[in-house]
Parts: sequence; C-alpha cells; structure tokens
Amino acid sequence: MKKGTIILLSVLGGIVIIGLMLFGWITGMYNSLVKSDEGINQAWAQVQNQYQRRVDLIPNLVEVVKGYAAHEKEVFEKVAEARASVGKIQVTPEILNNPQLFQKFQEAQNAMGSWLSRLLAVAENYPQLKANENFLQLQSQLEGTENRIAVERMKFNQVVQEYNVKVRTFPTSMLAGMFGFSQKQYFQSEPGADKAPKVSFK
Repeated sequence: MKKGTIILLSVLGGIVIIGLMLFGWITGMYNSLVKSDEGINQAWAQVQNQYQRRVDLIPNLVEVVKGYAAHEKEVFEKVAEARASVGKIQVTPEILNNPQLFQKFQEAQNAMGSWLSRLLAVAENYPQLKANENFLQLQSQLEGTENRIAVERMKFNQVVQEYNVKVRTFPTSMLAGMFGFSQKQYFQSEPGADKAPKVSFK
C-alpha cells in the first residue's frame, strides 16, 4: 500500500474517531439537559398536586366555619374569590417558560394563602368551632398540606438550580443555546408567605 494512501486512511480514521467522540459528547450533554428539564416538570407537578389538595380542602373548611361564624361574610367571599382566581389559571408545563404567567400563578396562590390565614384567624374567635371534630380534621389536613407545599417548592427550586447551572456553565451553555434550553424560574414567595397559615389553637 502506498504511503500516501496510508496517510489518507489515517487522516480519515482520525476524523471518524473525532466525529464519533464529538457526537457522543453532544448526545450526552443534550440528554443531560433533557433529563434535568423533565425533572423540573416532575417537581412542578408535585407542587401543583399539593396546591390542588389545598384548593380541594377549602370549600369544606369554609362550610364548617360558616356554621359558627355566619356573619363573617367578607372573609368567606374573599376566600372564594381567591380560590376562583387560582382556578382560572391554566397550569401546564409551559407555564415554566412564561415569566408573566408564572408570576401571576404565584400571586394567586399567595393571595389564597393570605385569605386562608384570615379564615383560620376568624375561627379562633369561636370556641365551639375549635372543638368541632370536622374542623379539627380539616385543620390537621390543612397543616399537613401547607407543609407538603413548602417541601415540594423547596424540591422544585433545587432541581431548577441544578438545571440552570447546566444551562449557564460552559460548555453545556453552547448546546443549551443551540437546542433552545433556557433558564427556568425559581419559586419566589412574598415576604412572609413562605410560612404556613397558622392553624394551631390555644
């Protein structure tokens, strides 16, 4: 075999090997970004589940409190409005890529949490209500739900952080830009809204 042919085959072989290595590197990086992106969707779904649990509890809680505090109409109406406001927002995975809609969702949830706290504060003024078995059960479930929401929000922010680090750091940042992976938003509570509504009774 001629020397020129050997050199040509060596060069072609080197190009093929480099190409395969580059393909493997790009594939690994891309799959890592996809995996992280799906991790965010899964974490967000868990946050939604807990918010939905809270929404489902509220009508029962309102009805129980109404029986003892019929004249506290404003609080009942505001809780109902806040719950309706949350229900109007279409919560899809795309919300994570829409800063305005994501902010709107957070504000609606924060508003509902605030009015829920007021509802529970009203309940404290009614000793008979505080001893009611149904109310005690709802109180316990609500407390558990708020704790679950806090945990799921924390997990969501953790996976967002891991994903954003990949998107922003070199060399993954080059591929992220090429394939349309952009930074995700963290869950940011209003000052003091990260604490669960007070549900304990003295």
